Amino acid sequence: MNDSVNWEQINFTIYGSLGIFNTTLLLCIFFLYIVSLCINLFLVLVICTEARLYSRPMYMLLVNLCLSGVVGSSLMCPNIIHHLLHHGQPVFLQGCLTQAFFTNIYSGSIFCNLALMAYDRYVSICKPLLYHSIMTPGRVGLMLLVVYVVLSCSSGVQVNLITRLQLCGNKVNKLICDSLVVSNLSCRRTTVISVYGLCCAVGFIMLPCGLVILSYVHIFSVVLKKSRHSQSRALQTCTPHLVTFVNFSVASFFGVIYNRLSSDLPIVVNIVVSINFFVIPPLLHPIIYGIKMKAIRQSMKQMKNLLFCSRSHLNADNLQITVLD
Repeated sequence: MNDSVNWEQINFTIYGSLGIFNTTLLLCIFFLYIVSLCINLFLVLVICTEARLYSRPMYMLLVNLCLSGVVGSSLMCPNIIHHLLHHGQPVFLQGCLTQAFFTNIYSGSIFCNLALMAYDRYVSICKPLLYHSIMTPGRVGLMLLVVYVVLSCSSGVQVNLITRLQLCGNKVNKLICDSLVVSNLSCRRTTVISVYGLCCAVGFIMLPCGLVILSYVHIFSVVLKKSRHSQSRALQTCTPHLVTFVNFSVASFFGVIYNRLSSDLPIVVNIVVSINFFVIPPLLHPIIYGIKMKAIRQSMKQMKNLLFCSRSHLNADNLQITVLD
């Protein structure tokens, strides 16, 4: 106990090293966060206001993907903005553990969601006659509920295990907290936490990635036997999901490397990797789906026409009132 410290607060040393880049990073994070928030919520609004879209499993999963992105970016950006405004003000232990809890849920929910979307594409292309009996809205909602319950329980157990550690440090060279940050501050490593963390990584990252890859192996094996028109339609259907999966997988891969080497990385790399994991995927995912999916583009046009017509009627009413006056 003599080599331990009073670890009620965590000091983020990286913020004190930014110097003149503090304001630039603040404006950049604020802009990306607001744009990401608006785009994701707009896409959710477009889908939820169209009953024909929200009743379809793929769009239910897309809404969930957007909301997970909102949670991920909201987990990081306001905290970074707060630290930049207050020049790296220390964070209490409870706040750090809360960030670690939601970081685990964010990363796991994205991968599990992408796995469910890949399964939806598999059933749609490989078993089209059974699609409506397999992928029902109720069944998709139940799968999402199970995913979040299991993620919350596993993340809660991991955070609970971390709270039992004896810690010998309170300085962190990262932008926010996560489970590995707190574990690295412990006086000694414990096998239980290491094994449990590995099991969580396998269950919520490697297993969903394997399911996505397996689904697309089956999809391509079936599509290659069909006509060119069918191949083109299948490719258009799968492209948004594939791009999203590759984008988040690459961001997660660099995030894992970053977690292991964050103390040895330059500040610029430290910042870019964090933004690439928490901000860029939530920003790109709705843009990718909004551009690639025809049904969403049509719904956006309908909303635009509806707003235009409403504005035209309002202007006409105002003109009529003016004439009568």
